[in-house]
Amino acid sequence: MQNPTPYGKTMKSKGGLFRLFNALRYTWDGLRAAAKHEEAFKQELMIVIPLSVLAWLIPGISLLEHALLFSVLQLILIVELINSAIEANTDHISLERHPLAKRAKDMGSAAVFLTIVIAVAIWGTVLWQRFAN
Repeated sequence: MQNPTPYGKTMKSKGGLFRLFNALRYTWDGLRAAAKHEEAFKQELMIVIPLSVLAWLIPGISLLEHALLFSVLQLILIVELINSAIEANTDHISLERHPLAKRAKDMGSAAVFLTIVIAVAIWGTVLWQRFAN
């Protein structure tokens, strides 16, 4: 006998503390999946992790600048996760070549690239202000 409750309905959260624990588990699952299956995410992690530590250790900058340097690195990972989700969903729908699938994947890639440009600009500006004098 088939389950009368649609799959999507069973996945909806009921709220409360149980929902929080599920959300944390899903977050961890997503990070592990990206680290296991996405080469770009792995490469970015190898750069972002040490720079994230360095962001808090640079002497002579304000707390706001420390936070900005750290946050822009996390933004790269966030956008990469969204890009990877778009790619996975596109591939789930069909592995056939299609102009709309290419457009979606290319736009996700462009979003990651622009985020990296922002990060480089912010790091360059903060470091220039600190060390150029």
